Amino acid sequence: MKIAIATDAWYPQTNGVVTTLSTTAKTLEELGHEVLMLTPEPFKSIPLPTYKSIRLALLPGRHTDKTLEQYQPDAVHIATEGPIGFAVRSYCIRKGIPFTTSYHTQFPQYVRMRAPIPVSWSYAFLRWFHSRAVRTMVPSESQRKELERWNFNNVRIWSRGVNTSLFRPSESKQLLDSGPIFMYAGRVAVEKNLDAFLKLDLPGKKYIVGDGPDMDMLKARYTEAVFTGFKYGEELTDLLSCADVFVFPSRTDTFGLVMLEAMACGVPVAAYPVTGPIDVIKQGVTGVMQDNLGEAVLQALKLDRKDAREYALRHTWMDCTRQFVENLEPV
Repeated sequence: MKIAIATDAWYPQTNGVVTTLSTTAKTLEELGHEVLMLTPEPFKSIPLPTYKSIRLALLPGRHTDKTLEQYQPDAVHIATEGPIGFAVRSYCIRKGIPFTTSYHTQFPQYVRMRAPIPVSWSYAFLRWFHSRAVRTMVPSESQRKELERWNFNNVRIWSRGVNTSLFRPSESKQLLDSGPIFMYAGRVAVEKNLDAFLKLDLPGKKYIVGDGPDMDMLKARYTEAVFTGFKYGEELTDLLSCADVFVFPSRTDTFGLVMLEAMACGVPVAAYPVTGPIDVIKQGVTGVMQDNLGEAVLQALKLDRKDAREYALRHTWMDCTRQFVENLEPV
C-alpha cells in the first residue's frame, strides 16, 4: 500500500512525535508498504512563537497538492494540526479523499500555559480540525476517553513501542555520583512541569537530559542539578541506564514515550497518576504513580529493575505499526 503521512513535527526536532512517525515509517517499509512523508523540509519556515526550535512551513499548499497528485496514495494520514496538516486536509476535502488523523499533543493545555486562551476554545478548534477524519488515532485508552469527553468522534487506539535493541540496560559508569541518580529526559519546557521534580528534596543527584525554551531559566534556578542537553543513541542509553529512577513530572502528555525507553534500560519510573503515565506504568511493578511525586520517587527506588525491562520488551513497534495500518482508511 502507498501511504502518505503529513506532519509538521520532523527533524531536527527531538520529541516523541518525531520518534513515533519516523519509526512507524521505517516499520511500514519493513512490512512491504511504500511511504511518502510530507514534512516541513522543502519549505521556508518561521519559528513557532515561544518555541523557536519548532519551525512552521510557509505556504505549503501548492507543493503538497502537486506531490499528492503525482504520488496517488492508497491511504492518507495527517499527524499534526499545523500548516502541513492543514494543506493536506484541504486537499483531501477538495478531492473527496478519505483520510485519518492522529492526536499527539495536548495543545489546549500547552497553549493555556503560555497565553490566556480558554482550554475549551482550543478543544473546539481541534475538534473542528479532526471532525472530517474517518478516524482519529490516539496513543492510549485514557486519551481516547479524554477526547470523547470533549465530543471527538471515531477515536481509535494507536499505541507506542520502544526499540529494545537500542534502549537496553548498559554497564556504563559515566555517572559516578554518590547516592541515587534521579533523571528526566525530554523537552525542557513549561508543559513538562520540571519545577515539580527539581524542587523535590531528594538524596543523591538530579539530571535533566534535553533542551528547550526553559533551559536557561531552570539552570539558573536549580544550580545543584545537572543539565546535559540533548543526547542520542548509545550515549542516551548509557545515561538512562545510570539512573536509579526516571522522574516524569508532566501532567499534560498523551503518552510519554520516554518512559518506555527508560523502562527498556531497566529504570523504574515515578510520575503523577494522569493521562500518559497511567497507560504506560504498571503500578508498583515498573514504576510508582502518586500525587505526592517525592514519595513516588522514593518508592520507585525499591522496585526491581528487571521488571521494568521485561515490561518494555512487550511493547514492539511492529505491533504498533500493524495497529496503525488497521486504522487507516483506503482511498
